[in-house]
Amino acid sequence: MRTYSLSHLSDQTLLRDLTALVARDRATTANLLAHIAEVDARRLYLPAAYPSMYAYCVQELRLSEDAACKRIMARQFPGIFEALADGRLHLSAVVLLAPCLTPGNADGLLAAASHRTRSEIEELLARRFPRSETMGLVEVLPASPLRTEELSAPGRIEVPGPARVEAFTSQHAPAHVPPAAKVTPVAPARFLLQFTIGGDTREKLRHAQELLGHRLPSGDIAQVLDRALDALIEKLEKTKFAATTRPRGGAIQRPSTHPRHIPARVKRAVWERDGGQCTFVSEAGRRCPAREFLEFDHIEEVARGGGATVAEIRLRCRAHNQYGAECTFGAGFMRHKREEARRAANVRRAAAEGRAAEEARRAAEARRAAAEARAAEEARRKAAQDRARAAAEEVIAPLRLLGFRADEARRAAALCEDIPDAPLEVRMRRALSCFHPRTRTPARAPAGLGSAP
Repeated sequence: MRTYSLSHLSDQTLLRDLTALVARDRATTANLLAHIAEVDARRLYLPAAYPSMYAYCVQELRLSEDAACKRIMARQFPGIFEALADGRLHLSAVVLLAPCLTPGNADGLLAAASHRTRSEIEELLARRFPRSETMGLVEVLPASPLRTEELSAPGRIEVPGPARVEAFTSQHAPAHVPPAAKVTPVAPARFLLQFTIGGDTREKLRHAQELLGHRLPSGDIAQVLDRALDALIEKLEKTKFAATTRPRGGAIQRPSTHPRHIPARVKRAVWERDGGQCTFVSEAGRRCPAREFLEFDHIEEVARGGGATVAEIRLRCRAHNQYGAECTFGAGFMRHKREEARRAANVRRAAAEGRAAEEARRAAEARRAAAEARAAEEARRKAAQDRARAAAEEVIAPLRLLGFRADEARRAAALCEDIPDAPLEVRMRRALSCFHPRTRTPARAPAGLGSAP
């Protein structure tokens, strides 16, 4: 049995051994990272029934979630391995540098950070990549070149999993990473949930509380969230595997002409049979634990005549679905197919963006034309009003000369505003009509009485 009591060692021996162990630990760390990088590059975690390298590190190698993220991060730039082995960099430095490293600046930045402490590296990055002193809590993370299947790491709520790792390898300047949502157990079957929401989400929460006012007077956020998740899960299950409380049973449905179409009843049966989990099993008998990014996979490939029955469909996570296709058709063939699909998607995206840009241009032109028309109409209306006021003002002076009071002249001149282009004589007659004595109708005599003598 190895003992860890070192009290029998002399001071000189203890210091010498400590130095040797630190050097050995650095070399071991660099070698470990190199092995993880190569296993990841070969995707050897897939035959072992793991959906991602992250899951393999956490569940098979028993690394902590944080350690797995740090070690997966380091694979992007091979120069990190030598710097770690030589002691020029420590793993915390790699984590700090990772968001800023690009193929163009990696060598220079790694050299500048050599033999620096964490605080010194933070100052270095602040000088080279200055950021705003006032940073928002949430910013859009840049796109990542890593594979999509790494998003299927477990525990993405509690820890910054591969989805966050992907952001660290961006080609852009480092962005402020928002605080990760965290679920912390505080008592049996009780958990503390901490996360930041935006203004729109807050308004949605308030609206939900208002709508639940009669059934949930307290407006308790935990109960609102629970009800919201029930509604969301019901909707997602219906979309994902056609879940319903009223299946059609044996009703005859029109068959689809699409060879990859899977009927809703088949999806429901397969999901229930496979328990909503990837069905890939390794040679050692281990079943893949993935329950997200699941896809309905034909056991016999569609290209080889596979059907869409319950017996011929199974659940596979995206990573193992692609791995199965590579085992059947070859990695090169599938890589070529994925590239073709990616190019086709890029063409469709470019076409859609072009159409959207053209529609936006046309909408902008329509808005501009409408604005110009409104402005022209407003100018015409204002010009008409100005002419009407000028025509009225032209009548006021003659009326004042005739002895009418100013208020009487203005009231009479207002009658001419609707005929601003009429001759002055016509407008004057219109204005003077305001002063004609009213014709009085004689009062009718009471019934039964004759007229006065």
